[in-house]
Amino acid sequence: MSIFLAGHKGLVGSAILRKLRKKNYKKIITISRKNLDLLDQKAVHSFLKKKKPKVVIIAAAKVGGVYHNNTHGADFIYENLQIQNNLIHGSFKNKVKKVIFLGSSCIYPKKSKQPIKEKYLLTGKLEETNEPYAVAKIAGVKMCEAYNKQYKTKYLSLMPTNTYGPNDNYHTNNSHFFPALIKKAHECKIKKQKIFKVWGSGKPLRELIFVDDIADACIFFMNKNIKDTIINIGTGKDMRIKDYVNFLIKKLKLKVNIKYDNKKPDGVFRKVLDVNLARKYGWKSKISLEKGFDITYKDFEKKYKKNQ
Repeated sequence: MSIFLAGHKGLVGSAILRKLRKKNYKKIITISRKNLDLLDQKAVHSFLKKKKPKVVIIAAAKVGGVYHNNTHGADFIYENLQIQNNLIHGSFKNKVKKVIFLGSSCIYPKKSKQPIKEKYLLTGKLEETNEPYAVAKIAGVKMCEAYNKQYKTKYLSLMPTNTYGPNDNYHTNNSHFFPALIKKAHECKIKKQKIFKVWGSGKPLRELIFVDDIADACIFFMNKNIKDTIINIGTGKDMRIKDYVNFLIKKLKLKVNIKYDNKKPDGVFRKVLDVNLARKYGWKSKISLEKGFDITYKDFEKKYKKNQ
């Protein structure tokens, strides 16, 4: 079974690649951005026609945290729509048997009931700070649904919750909340800083999943016949951002005072996924925050030293 993995160098894509290799998949197709621009429809369609994969996994996307989403909305909606349109329609044109489209839990309404079921999609307004990205991902979900309905294809959308792990983005302004906290905690440790500054009030609740669990879910569902077109991928558990801060302080043995910047936006107050559908099919997350953090922090330390 030949598999084209789009976005193999990103956080999620690199984890999927590691997992595929570990499970001895031999026909894995990857290509760098330099050699294939996923925004170029003609180039994408030609590539799929030439390579003829049986499965396409769409882990390629433009992603970022609250600040970057809020200031670069046009880039987020254009690039994500273009990438997924080219890959989904290109897969259809070239008779790809199965597509796995990776979305995000931010597709759900801002004031969604908790925990969030798949059926809550499009039942309310989105969180304003990442609306362009969310709209693009919703379009991808609905595109897969429409092709399944009209053409009897087998395109599946997996919706992961907040993700962390090796190869994450730790940029000060455009990373997600947990990698941003890891970087701040590390700098408190090595620079012996006494103040740990945290974006927002620390009160919002967030669910986290280790990236290898997402990779495991992709391969699990790739090999299943699935009737549903959208499945949540998460742990089903959440904590306050304050709790994650305290977790890092304990792990890194910091002696600091926490300073919350209440002028910064909190985003959605609570966002935890209902993962009962995934469990019904036989999949659940396996890696604890403790274990996932230890693996992530080793990778972070290497990269941090290299960039100094």
